[in-house]
Amino acid sequence: MKRPLIRLTFLLAALIAINWLASFVSVRWDLTEDKRYTVSDATKRLLEGLDRDVKVTVYLAGDFPPGFERLETATRETLEEFKTYADGHISYQFIDPSVAPTEEKRGQQYQQLVEAGLTPTNLFDNEGGKRTEKLVFPGAIVEADTLAVPVQLLKGNKSNSSEEQLNQSYEGVEFQLATAIRQLVPAERQRVGLVVSHTSASPAGFSDLIATMQQKYDVFLDVNNPASYDGLDALLVLKPDQRFSDEEKYKFDQFVVNGGKALFFVDGAKVDTIGLEGTFAQPLDLNLSDLFFKWGIRLNANLVKDMNSAAILLNVGNLGDQPQLKPLPWRFFPLLNNFGNSPITRNIDAIYTRYLSSLDTVGGAPGIRRTPLLQTSPYTKTLNAPVLVAYNEARQQPEPSEYQGGVKLAAVLLEGNFVSLFQNRILPEDPRRATFKESGAAGKVLLCADGDVVVNDFDFRRNTPFPLGFDRVTNNIFGNKDFILHALDYMLDPDGLITARTKQISIRQLNKIRVQEERTKWQLLNLLLPIGLIGLFGAVRYGLRRHKFARQG
Repeated sequence: MKRPLIRLTFLLAALIAINWLASFVSVRWDLTEDKRYTVSDATKRLLEGLDRDVKVTVYLAGDFPPGFERLETATRETLEEFKTYADGHISYQFIDPSVAPTEEKRGQQYQQLVEAGLTPTNLFDNEGGKRTEKLVFPGAIVEADTLAVPVQLLKGNKSNSSEEQLNQSYEGVEFQLATAIRQLVPAERQRVGLVVSHTSASPAGFSDLIATMQQKYDVFLDVNNPASYDGLDALLVLKPDQRFSDEEKYKFDQFVVNGGKALFFVDGAKVDTIGLEGTFAQPLDLNLSDLFFKWGIRLNANLVKDMNSAAILLNVGNLGDQPQLKPLPWRFFPLLNNFGNSPITRNIDAIYTRYLSSLDTVGGAPGIRRTPLLQTSPYTKTLNAPVLVAYNEARQQPEPSEYQGGVKLAAVLLEGNFVSLFQNRILPEDPRRATFKESGAAGKVLLCADGDVVVNDFDFRRNTPFPLGFDRVTNNIFGNKDFILHALDYMLDPDGLITARTKQISIRQLNKIRVQEERTKWQLLNLLLPIGLIGLFGAVRYGLRRHKFARQG
């Protein structure tokens, strides 16, 4: 009797010792093929450096179809991973906002969430042949101290199927939550300059972009035309329509040569309103063509018409004395839904453009890596400026044979060591000679052939700007703001949180027809097979024991 007792004692002691050692060492293995439970190194660094408590309230709770359940599960699992690295500084809870004692109270809760910055979604489901509708808030509020940041968890490209959009949202949970946490943690703020001194666009047109950028960056407006852009981490040139001087072009050149990050949102043609009949587009010379060409890009003085486009409201006739406004496709407003392979554009929504021009890549820029970011659909047609653009075109049915221009490049990312346009042109007696560099550190340039990508619409009734990317015809908010913010993230910190956007999780879809036809069979199989296996195991064990004791007897 003593030997079994000693063995039991040693076993218990070993288990206690192992558990005690495990409390000091945390080891985690992600055995999934797509590493869905692994957070990026940048996210780990952010969480390990937290010096304050962060509370996350997720409003994605309740009875959902499988797709939303998967998003809820992904959010919960991601927050559990965050807790692992945050050393107790992360706490979270899931709340179903539809739970309320009265309908009035439920409406108040919904209104509070909308005011906090969360966007509701009407959820339709046909599970089991029964159609249901429910208002859900697929988002979260991240709080620290007295600050709060709304997080929209349902992201992705709206033109994709609901399953694909939910999968894109699933892939982006880590990035969305980590980005919100980063906004609440004091850090060294980078300096971003905006060149707005050469545009005729109203300052209100940039208000949403500026307000959003100020949450993370120190933003400086180029209203006084500084002597140089030294000290800035990034520079945005916003919809210029006035010619830059050679000296100003020299400053752009040297900023990039010295490793700066520059984003140009420029038009190839200037569109002026001439009346109710249409607009007139003429070539726009910004005196930057040779600089762009030196970088390996040509901005064309044209307008791109695309079969995949937004709409405008057009008067199609009068009913009595009232004009009848109807949304009609306006092919001069392409919706860009063809993206290059980059963390900047991964899983973002379509980009809303107005009077887009095209870009071409050219030789003469060795060592510069060019990554297409935004492209049109294959069904395009280009018009070289000057050209009259009549609104009456929207009434006409397009002829597909005329839209065979192929895919046009709309935005490109350039990375590498840039060589100065002013190489061999700065004389020894030139005062700029002391600081001039022919080539230097690795820099980055983003060139987009539409200045309106960064311009928000304005609600004059409420005297407030619409969100950047908002289309007042359809009330959709396109991905313009995400595109710009992701580009800044990538260009300023390529090894930062933007790396979380590279996560890719495969969709393993079931055959819906077979699921519907064979539902009962598989339900019975899943119910009866485990019970049968347990019964079989018990019967075999009973038989073996009976046989053993029969032999002993």
